[in-house]
Amino acid sequence: MLTVCTASVPARADLQNSAAEFDRYFRQLMKAKSIPGGAYVIVQGDQVVAMDTYGVRIKGKRGKVDRHTVFRLASVSKTFAGSMAAVLEHEKKFSWADRVVSFVPELSFKTPGLSRQLQIQHLLSHSSGLTPNAYDNYLEDNKPLSKILPKFANIDPRCKPGKCYGYQNVLFSLIEDVIYKATGITYERQLKDRFFTPLKMDDASLGWESFMASDNRAAPHIQTGRGWAAVKVEKEYYLAAPAAGINASISDMAQWLKAQMGYFPKVLSPEVIADITTERVETRRHMRHRIWRDYLSHAGYGLGWRLYTMGDDRIIYHGGWVAGFRAAVAYSEKQKIGIAILMNAESRVIADLTANFVVDITGNGKLATAMANK
Repeated sequence: MLTVCTASVPARADLQNSAAEFDRYFRQLMKAKSIPGGAYVIVQGDQVVAMDTYGVRIKGKRGKVDRHTVFRLASVSKTFAGSMAAVLEHEKKFSWADRVVSFVPELSFKTPGLSRQLQIQHLLSHSSGLTPNAYDNYLEDNKPLSKILPKFANIDPRCKPGKCYGYQNVLFSLIEDVIYKATGITYERQLKDRFFTPLKMDDASLGWESFMASDNRAAPHIQTGRGWAAVKVEKEYYLAAPAAGINASISDMAQWLKAQMGYFPKVLSPEVIADITTERVETRRHMRHRIWRDYLSHAGYGLGWRLYTMGDDRIIYHGGWVAGFRAAVAYSEKQKIGIAILMNAESRVIADLTANFVVDITGNGKLATAMANK
């Protein structure tokens, strides 16, 4: 594997070449893994460099994936929640240091005093101190948060809030209560009014009902002994809406990338972007991930975003995985080049695809060749 070096911002022609190479690799892997359908977009600054689709919405059916086909974003939804909370915090609707129990008084831990140490910023940075994925199994059993929250009275954090990383879905989603109680406006309405409408994310929505109402939606697929099989759309993680409840098309994701890279300052100001991409907690174990370990010098988590250091650049990244879907979004902070990928199958190739492109644009050569030799 090559060592990391950093290049200047690629010229348009160079990026077009990288995009063409990515497209070949994308189609090669999608075909090799028999993935039913997917889509990707590559953005430089405020311009779409490449956007394309692959395959069908439902295996065995004729309906093709197009630029407006809606996929579940799974945990990429966290980038929206972190951004929305930051917009409101900068409007002084609440403070990052505010206690969560001020908005969710029914939350308590085994040691009551510990719940009073939990701040809003700890929810969005996965730094509550709890064991990772606490009570996700109840989400998978389609239990609402109101039924899950009392369970936290049986456990304590393993470290003080803000001191260690532990990925959460249930606690992360308490930001929905914070937003509603601080503003009197639902999280869903805030998303529509503050993000979806001004960014012209015309296919984007929140929740199971909205997803099922779309005539142009991708079906989830899981791997079986006979290959990929379409399955019903589960409600499970939709019950933790800020953590995993957003639906969007690849056209929507192009707009979201532009906004995150600073090209819609009336929607996401430079100050808000700087806030959500400021590290709140280190995530050392991500340095060992097989895809990234040869390239990263540091890994952390901000507010709804993973923060990976490559040379003198940072990759702002998040992935998502929920029954039958995968999603990924990433951009170079220095070069203002980003990519989003959506799939209607639970395939790990999305990580290879994302890293392939990111490593290429940061000047580290052709990861596709390196991965093929692993």
